[in-house]
Amino acid sequence: MSACTPTHAADSARPQHSHPPHSPPPRRRPRLASADVSAAVAVFLIALPLSLGIALATGAPLQAGLVAAAVGGLVAGRLGGSPLQVSGPAAGLTVVTADLIHRYGWRTTCAITVLAGLAQLGLGCLRVARGALAVSPAVVHGMLAGIGVTIAVAQLHIVLGGNPQSSVLDNLRALPAQLAGLDPAALAASALTLTLLLLWPRLPGRAGSLLRRVPAALVAVAGATVIASAAGLVLPRVDLPSWSSHALAGLPEGPVLGLAAAVLSTTLVCSVQSLLGAVAVDKLAAGRPGPAARTARSDLDRELLGQGAANVVSGALGGLPIAGVAVRSSANVRAGAVSRNSTMLHGVLVVVAALLMVPILELIPLASLAALVMAVGIQMVSLHHIRTVTRHREVLVYAVTTLGVVALGVLEGVALGVAAAVAVALHRLARTRITHDEQGGVHHVHVRGQLTFLAVPRLSRALHLVPQGASVVVALDGSFMDHAAYESLQDWQRTHTAQGGSVELTGRRAGVRIAEPAGPAGSSGCRCRPWTPWRNHQCEGGPRTLPASGDGTHPGAGPAPVLDTGGHRGATRGAGAGADAGSGATRDVDAHAGSGSGADADRSAGAYGARKPASDPGPSRRQLTRGISMFQRTVAPHVRDELARLAREGQQPSQLFLTCADSRLVTSMITSSGPGDLFVVRNVGNLVPPPEEDRGDDSVAAGIEYAVDVLGVRSITVCGHSGCGAMQALLGAGTGTGSDHRTDSGSGSGSGSGSGSAGTPLGRWLRHGLPSVERMADGSRPEPWTAEGRPAEAVERLCLINVVQQLEHLRAHDSVARALREGTLELHGMYFHVAEAQVYLLTGTGGDEVFTRVEETEELPRPV
Repeated sequence: MSACTPTHAADSARPQHSHPPHSPPPRRRPRLASADVSAAVAVFLIALPLSLGIALATGAPLQAGLVAAAVGGLVAGRLGGSPLQVSGPAAGLTVVTADLIHRYGWRTTCAITVLAGLAQLGLGCLRVARGALAVSPAVVHGMLAGIGVTIAVAQLHIVLGGNPQSSVLDNLRALPAQLAGLDPAALAASALTLTLLLLWPRLPGRAGSLLRRVPAALVAVAGATVIASAAGLVLPRVDLPSWSSHALAGLPEGPVLGLAAAVLSTTLVCSVQSLLGAVAVDKLAAGRPGPAARTARSDLDRELLGQGAANVVSGALGGLPIAGVAVRSSANVRAGAVSRNSTMLHGVLVVVAALLMVPILELIPLASLAALVMAVGIQMVSLHHIRTVTRHREVLVYAVTTLGVVALGVLEGVALGVAAAVAVALHRLARTRITHDEQGGVHHVHVRGQLTFLAVPRLSRALHLVPQGASVVVALDGSFMDHAAYESLQDWQRTHTAQGGSVELTGRRAGVRIAEPAGPAGSSGCRCRPWTPWRNHQCEGGPRTLPASGDGTHPGAGPAPVLDTGGHRGATRGAGAGADAGSGATRDVDAHAGSGSGADADRSAGAYGARKPASDPGPSRRQLTRGISMFQRTVAPHVRDELARLAREGQQPSQLFLTCADSRLVTSMITSSGPGDLFVVRNVGNLVPPPEEDRGDDSVAAGIEYAVDVLGVRSITVCGHSGCGAMQALLGAGTGTGSDHRTDSGSGSGSGSGSGSAGTPLGRWLRHGLPSVERMADGSRPEPWTAEGRPAEAVERLCLINVVQQLEHLRAHDSVARALREGTLELHGMYFHVAEAQVYLLTGTGGDEVFTRVEETEELPRPV
């Protein structure tokens, strides 16, 4: 049974409910969770001022924003496929809607909203929702940035007491005159709003943490309203006419092509923003601890249908276009919402406010709402998005889309962005660098980029520079090879080897094998692929050559590229799997620190060299040399600058990582770390001897003292793992020699006396794990558990308990205790489930320890 599988009571233990035959089952009353109520109130307080501000920014009647907010909560919340996403008037639709109102008037804009909703219903019935996710993120982020710039420039005129123009260029040209004739009262109200909006989330102390629960947007608008009214400032304020005079949708009037383009742009922006928002909400919800994370994932096709129905209703009732709103959705998730009831209740609250709070709403200065919307527009130009697209070399797509939206409009800007994305993709596919040089009598041909038929002539010219009978290394540094390039390379290789030469093919991908001259007589060749990551295996005999065309590992199949895991050092990102997996583990204190030469070198030095018979050292040395050569050729160029900087400046790691010597734990891979990030101490069983018991082995205590007192690390992580051989040995289950117990470097393998007798080095070391066994046997102390439940197997329970126990040992060390008192150090417990490649972080203390699953989120549970 899996270590993280929760145990369930037998079905017979469940209470049995019965009702008379032929009668309907008892009807369940709908239950409204308290978390949904509090989340609905929080979202309502954010939605109310933003809905009015967005309506003001578009030039629509202010009531239209309230209508859209109510319909988005009730209709999209009930029918949509994302339970926790909150829909309503979105800032991303401001530019589109403002342009439609300027061209066609308000009633026709409502009709366009209805038609866009019908188009969304049609797309939802065709189940094409996931097709929207194929749009490049650089295009989406650039579109939002362009809309944000347009909003900010337009609202700046209202902040200064004037009126915005119809385009960004006109607003920029009119800005000097507006600055010359600014309204001091409007500027004062706007400045107060922005000040409260900026400072409210940064209130310090315990009182600040309580006050910050009130949304900053509500505080900013309410504060500016109260002060403006108390000071008697004469300002334009919100004007909500009677609902009896509210304008509804009319028949669309205008040129057919113009209306079709308007419907298309509205449908595009609403759909893409809503679908991407639903995916983001899923990630936020999955990152929450406890039962709140078990919310069902979004059904994107149903979400598109719900958004379409909401736009039809909103347009018919005279409301703004509707889409999923990131600010409200994230507030809903962070407030603890567990179902769609929170979204719907927020819509009910908006209806109540629109009917009963009109006198209060009419006190709000328009300048305050404009300042709020301008801040939202500025936030849409996200520095995080800019850094992301720059790292992925898509800043050109982002810039083209942003400038296109600002200068031409949303639909035109998105079209330009898509064209730029396609052009960049084609350029990358066609751009291939092929170089040839000679070093020490060996010719090196390096291919950087995708190897397609377009590069075959240049590849042939480079290969024909190699003399007959020479030794050559062909390095393929790309993720794709089409059939034409494959045939050309295979034909040349066959001809060159027939003429007495030797060929070695290397590359980062698993679809390329090594071809090299045969070894000494009687030695077996190696069929191992150079970048098959972390695979324990025995080398087989036979020739090493490029696979045949019909082989399942054909390079042309296009193996998935290595993804950037977000390591801290930019120099390591381009090094592929090998750099990510190995280059970070450069500071291991024990003998495993040598695993920093990439995945292949790690395999060569460990799996190859250690498993060969001692009587035949030749093959193991060759495998070790091949791994080192691979590192020097493919990984070292990417990390050399970073390592040179570290050599000059010295190491400054941010954390001490204390983990097991198990060969399956690659610390830098689990933590996405690079050179200089981690100071690693590894031992059998990730044990921390208490200060009074470590006289026989001071290595762990020395590593802790050096990391805390000399290097000044800010955190220490104790990492255990599933299937730990040391824990098996402590429970008496690690005395066999089968593969199930060969998990640690010495723990659980070898003779039976080795793990259980205190007379051996291993036995003396494992005595430091006895407190964990005693803690497990003590029934008065609750055991830690994972979010999935308590593990059924005793070994896995001991693995979790051992992490908690070693943290207690860690606190007893003088340097750690002193740093904890000073507040300069944090302790973390971590559990790695090997079979599931899943990481759990310890949360809670004092007998309520829970190992929480870490999903795709950047949030870290509080330290223990």
